[in-house]
Amino acid sequence: MRRLRNLAALLLAMLLWGGAAVAEVRILAFGDSLTQGHGLSEEDGFVPQLQAWLRANGAPDAVVLNAGVSGDTTAGGLARIGWALGEKPDAVIVELGANDMLRGLPLAEIRSNLEAILAQIAAEDLPVLLAGVPVPSNYGADYRTAFEAIFTGLAAEHDAILYPSFLAGMTEGRSLPEALKLMQADGIHPNAEGVRENVARIGPVVLALIAEARH
Repeated sequence: MRRLRNLAALLLAMLLWGGAAVAEVRILAFGDSLTQGHGLSEEDGFVPQLQAWLRANGAPDAVVLNAGVSGDTTAGGLARIGWALGEKPDAVIVELGANDMLRGLPLAEIRSNLEAILAQIAAEDLPVLLAGVPVPSNYGADYRTAFEAIFTGLAAEHDAILYPSFLAGMTEGRSLPEALKLMQADGIHPNAEGVRENVARIGPVVLALIAEARH
């Protein structure tokens, strides 16, 4: 299974990038409203903030492509992944499943769609980061376990980097009231500060994805 680069390897890669001209690396951010930047000004969305973070932290020529569609499900993602890959990315972040969960769609269907998406990415020989989403407590422990298992299982099967929760930066280590301060009024989508926290947490993992793409 592909592992995240250890710190020494990542630092070495950064040094190598810094010592010579680096070719542009294109990252396709493929997801739903969390990726698209719902409710935010363009510069405050996930994609612009991630690109800025990467350029300031070791990947100066990173270009992040916004392939987020608000309200999208895994089925919607499957229907458009081929078109999105036409952008010729060097690596892909996949963030889908939240809307399936909120609509109560079958877990088997979610898994099947994500598997097909990952298969199309694999056919292009592209490294991929698969991001999960947090499951609300009212869904119950059994559902949470089964939902999370979709992502852990597919990441292992498709040799993907697993990022368990796309919202980890604003939720982990914080109380519910603290996390809510990083959300928009709908209580679902992060505000600009929340996106900043999420980007700071996922950023090092995306650097590892870039290292995979440059390998």
